[in-house]
Amino acid sequence: MKRVSFALISALTAFAVQPALAQAQDKPKDRGTLQGVKDRGSLSCGVSQGLPGFSSPDDKGNWTGLDVDVCRALAAAIFNDSTKVKFVPLSAKDRFTALQSGEIDVLSRNSTWTLSRDTSLGLNYTGISYYDGQGFMIRKSLKVNSALELNSASICVQTGTTNEQNVSDYFKGNNMKYELIAFGTADETLKAYESGRCDVFTSDVSQLYAERLKLAAPNDHAVLPEVISKEPLGPVVRHGDDQWFDIVKWTLFAMINAEEYAVTQKNVDEMAKSNKPELKRIFGTDGNLGEQLGLTKDWVTRIIKATGNYGESFDRNVGAGSKLGIARGLNKLWNQGGLQYAPPIR
Repeated sequence: MKRVSFALISALTAFAVQPALAQAQDKPKDRGTLQGVKDRGSLSCGVSQGLPGFSSPDDKGNWTGLDVDVCRALAAAIFNDSTKVKFVPLSAKDRFTALQSGEIDVLSRNSTWTLSRDTSLGLNYTGISYYDGQGFMIRKSLKVNSALELNSASICVQTGTTNEQNVSDYFKGNNMKYELIAFGTADETLKAYESGRCDVFTSDVSQLYAERLKLAAPNDHAVLPEVISKEPLGPVVRHGDDQWFDIVKWTLFAMINAEEYAVTQKNVDEMAKSNKPELKRIFGTDGNLGEQLGLTKDWVTRIIKATGNYGESFDRNVGAGSKLGIARGLNKLWNQGGLQYAPPIR
């Protein structure tokens, strides 16, 4: 009787547990982010609330920018359709919570990579899409050519950011006096600067170029050459899904490698016919590297057709071909005097 009872109890327990297990297995996070994205039919991408050059919508709601291109490249790699992206505008306060909760699949928004963010938030930075740093914007009429000439200047800054501490460190380190005037939002800070409340507006250099476009007379203002901090920006994913981490990371690396090998939107089909070993691996005619990621053999071709290589995206959105006109600087390729360097696809 004891054996029969034990067998009966085991059978009933298994019967009761199976539906619960089935429900748990139906959750997208348990299937993995890639499968969840495929099942949904689109990628959910967290972006800024509107930063020209990086992530900004036009009057018709079409998003463009360097950060936007990373998500469009991801959608192209997964669906062979760069339009299958839902862009979710997020404030600085809400950006990481949205990723942690699963509201978005990837955060591609001007967000600095730091140790605390990489460890305490349950998140992983997948690479650096833009090397940035804090700088200063002034009126050209002041005839100042260097931040070292800003002794006794009044400086507008957004409160609650690392910019305040960076300014303090820089001015004290160079034995200069200054007056810091802090405001709650970026818009308030810019308006105060434009109205003459302060001599200088400080923020990340990329943001200074973007905010300058909002001024009544952008050409009357200049960004000084000094960069006083390290602000590496890049896409972010949740801890715990290595496949998705790899896919996002290698999508960015594919764009950088494509520029190094001179693969562009215009010549990608022709370059895919090359017999060079490194290009055969990139385009999937030799090996199955794309399939190892959970993608297709032509994953790089899909990406470059959708967004172009990293250099094309940079120039179109923030560089010489854009309204911002930011010099490549540190974001040049490693073999051209910059820091952009991607591990090889092999």
